[in-house]
Amino acid sequence: MSAVSTAAAVARPAPAAVAHTPVVFVHGYNADPGVWGALREDFEADGYTDAELFSFRYDTSQSVNEKIAGELESYVEDVLAETGAEQVDLVGHSFGSLSIRWYAKFGAGKDTVDHLVSLAGPNHGTNWAWACAFWDQACRDMTPGSYVQKNLAEGDETPGDIAYATFWSDCDEMINPHTSVELDGATNTQTACLAHNDLLSDEAVSQRVRAFISG
Repeated sequence: MSAVSTAAAVARPAPAAVAHTPVVFVHGYNADPGVWGALREDFEADGYTDAELFSFRYDTSQSVNEKIAGELESYVEDVLAETGAEQVDLVGHSFGSLSIRWYAKFGAGKDTVDHLVSLAGPNHGTNWAWACAFWDQACRDMTPGSYVQKNLAEGDETPGDIAYATFWSDCDEMINPHTSVELDGATNTQTACLAHNDLLSDEAVSQRVRAFISG
């Protein structure tokens, strides 16, 4: 590297600190970042900017522990570098809840995560996942008693100095049993009678999520 380019690199200003802790949204199985449209709009109405809201995209056919959690860790590192923040808040839906929890428990999340929210997460497995477990790794991760489930449940389910919250519905057609979502040590909230994907756009759930993160 030349002296000129070295000087330019040294002189580059650090990113300006954002007003809010950045929020990273992690979608669920066979979904994409587009599912977060309504919740992102609600955060923006609360004063968040696009520069403080991030939607992680990943291949949902991959393994939580071998692939996705590591990609999430790299993504969070980029978010912190881009925003100048020291921590992020994580919001996961369904299968995405397993990845954010793995990152928080076995990755760098103990230091980089402030709040962690699981919406309709199969946190102790869902019997529905047996329907696709034969050919799909993500489904195997979601089955009760899987390697991912056993490791996430072992010891402290809510490790680190992180505030955890879960939201679940007894009308959720994808999570069986419904109480699989709840975590020891978390603020666990039963919602109104909502279908699995309706937790993403329900106004009451949105209000509670935003209140938890801002608390």
